[in-house]
Amino acid sequence: MVGKKIILAVTGSIAAYKAAHLVRLLVKNGAAVQVLMTPAATEFITPLTLSTLSKRPVFTQVIAEHEWNSHVELGLWADALVIAPATANSLAKLANGLCDSIVSAVYLSARCPVFFAPAMDLDMWKHPATQANVQRLKGYGNHFLPVGYGELASGLVGEGRMAEPEEIVAFLADFFQEKQDFQGKNVLVTAGPTYEAIDPVRFIGNRSSGKMGVAIAEQFAERGANVMLLLGPSKLSAKHPNIQTVRVESAQQLYEAAMQHFEKADISVLSAAVADYRPAVVAEQKIKKKGDNMTIELEKTPDIAASLGKMKRPGQFIVGFALETNDELQNASEKLAKKNFDFIVLNSLQDAGAGFNFDTNKITILHRDNKRKDFELKTKAEVARDIVDEVAGTVSSSEFRVSS
Repeated sequence: MVGKKIILAVTGSIAAYKAAHLVRLLVKNGAAVQVLMTPAATEFITPLTLSTLSKRPVFTQVIAEHEWNSHVELGLWADALVIAPATANSLAKLANGLCDSIVSAVYLSARCPVFFAPAMDLDMWKHPATQANVQRLKGYGNHFLPVGYGELASGLVGEGRMAEPEEIVAFLADFFQEKQDFQGKNVLVTAGPTYEAIDPVRFIGNRSSGKMGVAIAEQFAERGANVMLLLGPSKLSAKHPNIQTVRVESAQQLYEAAMQHFEKADISVLSAAVADYRPAVVAEQKIKKKGDNMTIELEKTPDIAASLGKMKRPGQFIVGFALETNDELQNASEKLAKKNFDFIVLNSLQDAGAGFNFDTNKITILHRDNKRKDFELKTKAEVARDIVDEVAGTVSSSEFRVSS
């Protein structure tokens, strides 16, 4: 924790009184702490208390006393944003992108890992709306500290207590210590679809959103890697400063970018959904409707995975992906061997909640030694962590070793 820059965002819960102890523990452990408070939070604990303990002014407004508190600069400054306590109201607002306080403004600007410590009454915590907001926030890649069980302010007994300050500090310390296992490594990630032009208006493509690949890139970056993200047409973008993004559109452009950056990569994760075929001829003008039928001649696109597999040198590690609709294990196993992957991530469109455009995924990882590992349906951010954990646990060559 020494030298880490932590933003502590306090929202309007009775558990806000724990913020004083949390600030003290963070400072004692060597962190620099900047406190943000919603107006409601100031009804439970004074900004003066927290500014005294943090030795920094507490920000309660984006604009205060004619001074601009830059939420963008704060979002770039921090190594972690901790929202504790996080009320049901705050979870709902942040899950839906509402921006009505300095806390939500900084959250939307933050490029660092974000941690939530929920605090609310039992029934509020169990309500389907709250649980849906939690799942949405997890899907964005945020981290949640488990709520505690015990007596609540209402007098009820059950889940909903905010994690204790000691637990939060321990969680953060473990995160920072554990999650630098790819420090200094170069990682290449391909993500999203490719669009193969028919004419200036139309194209052949697929339904990939790029969510899985972007989540993998973010996970590697959080753990210290220098990430080169080759991203096909997608509305998504990577936020972590350790990620350099190259936008591509076609399979040919993705192939050329992959050839350019593969040599420097220690690890490559090929999660892009690349079109296998493209029109042999691209019309220079929009094709007009004529007759009842139309025929387009197709030709194969470059096989990026096979090309990289052939180029792979000792010490390089390649993860492939297989999205299947039938004979899933057989098809994925054949692809694993044919493309010279180190392991392959299989997901099936037969599994509810898996595949394109979902915030969730269900995967099976197959290794070259026929070892198989099945995972439950999870958010794509959680799946990304499972995949990166599997890379860390698998790599063992003398040319390249991930630190434990």
